Amino acid sequence: MNVAVLLLLGLGFLEAEGRCFFNRTQEYCVCYHLSQETVGSIVQCLAASVVEFQGGELERYVAFPISDLDPSSIEMLGSLLVRKIILGDLLVPEILLARVLKFFSYTQVEELVFESCVFEGRGNWEEMANRDLPILSLHFHNVTSAPLTGREQDFSSLSSWLGTLQELAVTGSHVASLPCGIGRVFRALRSLDVAQNSLGDESLVSAFCSGAFPQLQVLSLQRNNLTSYHSVCKSVRLLPELQHLDLSQNKLTADPSSSCQWPVSLRIFNLSATGLDEVLTPLPPSLEVLDMSCNHLRAVDISLSSLKKLFLSQNVLQAAPSVRNYPMLDTLHLDNNLIAELPWDEVKHLRVVAAAGNPYNCSCSGAGGLQALAATGHLGQGWPQDYTCQSPPAYRGRLVKDVPVSVLRCNSAAVIAPICVALALLGVAGA
Repeated sequence: MNVAVLLLLGLGFLEAEGRCFFNRTQEYCVCYHLSQETVGSIVQCLAASVVEFQGGELERYVAFPISDLDPSSIEMLGSLLVRKIILGDLLVPEILLARVLKFFSYTQVEELVFESCVFEGRGNWEEMANRDLPILSLHFHNVTSAPLTGREQDFSSLSSWLGTLQELAVTGSHVASLPCGIGRVFRALRSLDVAQNSLGDESLVSAFCSGAFPQLQVLSLQRNNLTSYHSVCKSVRLLPELQHLDLSQNKLTADPSSSCQWPVSLRIFNLSATGLDEVLTPLPPSLEVLDMSCNHLRAVDISLSSLKKLFLSQNVLQAAPSVRNYPMLDTLHLDNNLIAELPWDEVKHLRVVAAAGNPYNCSCSGAGGLQALAATGHLGQGWPQDYTCQSPPAYRGRLVKDVPVSVLRCNSAAVIAPICVALALLGVAGA
């Protein structure tokens, strides 16, 4: 078999014993530390749609001659059912990867994943110029490689393929910058995930320069080193198609003297766990989903006419925000705040209300409103076990569902008044 085909199918050879295991139900095959003696077990992976290789280093193959494929090898690669390949815990010489990757053009592989890999050296990517690959989704997690700065020529050689890539994730890999020229190569990219890296406010300015990522719709900047809300706003304003932005787990602050305009296309905004003690403005005007959970918000007094879902769990709210400010709202999450009573008249029309873990006042209106909401089936997870009374003292610690809210107890006037009227009528009739 051609060496290139062998490398493509069996990345991960080691001297240690290993073999492949195929799960026919899931069409998933995983190979551990393959050796030249156990490489034959890879045959059972030919019927898999996902193949995973774990463990190995490929330095020994760097000097191997890799010739063009013969027609039978090309036919064999084209017949494979594999759609996704996962490479984990590998030492990968980049020069070898550059020589082998071109052969993926003969396969039907659509997704390529590298997990906990070390890329060593620098490859010659000129052979990839003007070459298309079927791979549309490329993921790197916890990888080590040379910095991206100064590698614009490498990306230019890969531009024919990268220009068609739709999904890219580089997470947990200490990325500190994304040069402007690289972003301009990804002409068709729809989703970019660079979570858990070292990107700062200044690095975003160059990353999202004019012409970079023109089709980007989903951007995750979760858990980086971002600090300025307005700086992020100014950096992403040149992304005309952006719909979903995740800034969660950054420590954001606002500059009152600054202003910015978010992309008008932005619909989903995640600001959870960003250290907020107040709602930062401006917010994208056409938002449909806003997540500000896991912060220190004491009040939320904003109006968003298009908002459909609002997530405010794990804050310090003492009252629910006025639903009247969100005429399109159908989902409201208020779990684990300091709310004593929900405004029944406002929230009863919502499709989902989640409000577990609050210190409820189990007065007739407080307990009765929650029980009525639960009866509609619109109360979210946690009912009834996570809805307990904080007050009055007689009900402290009891489940809200167990609080009696009968008409006789909660509205004695509604019972006594008719009785009084009846007695008065009887008295008149008797006279």
